[in-house]
Amino acid sequence: MTEKTKFSNPDVDTHHKLAQWAASCAERSLHLFEESEDLDKRPALAIETLHAWIRGEKTMVECRTAAFAAHAAARDAVSPAAIAAARAAGQAAAVAHMYNHCSHAADYAAKAAVLFYPKELQKEKLKAEREWQWKLLAEDLRSIGFPKGI
Repeated sequence: MTEKTKFSNPDVDTHHKLAQWAASCAERSLHLFEESEDLDKRPALAIETLHAWIRGEKTMVECRTAAFAAHAAARDAVSPAAIAAARAAGQAAAVAHMYNHCSHAADYAAKAAVLFYPKELQKEKLKAEREWQWKLLAEDLRSIGFPKGI
């Protein structure tokens, strides 16, 4: 019989660094949602809630609630880039609950950035976005942010 490994989030400093990185990735694509769905503030509020959690002003539960709201905004959005940007915000806010959501926030942010451009530019834009994300994340955390590599 194999022993089940107990999962736990990393130390607080590492958790906060990953949350900040996820928030930065999501913020970079947020305008794609806001330009399409200008009255819907749920993704922006999700990112703001995550920043407040990092500062110790909000709870993990509040971040999860904000994450769910951002994902609801994604379901309500029409533009593929807006949908991906809202998902990036939702995944970023979810980092407070589980640190490994950070890679999903980055993935959705990159997807949003790519979907904004015509097909012939998408490969180039994806590469540029992922390189920006890679450089932003501390080297010792890249295996978490990019579990499959860049």
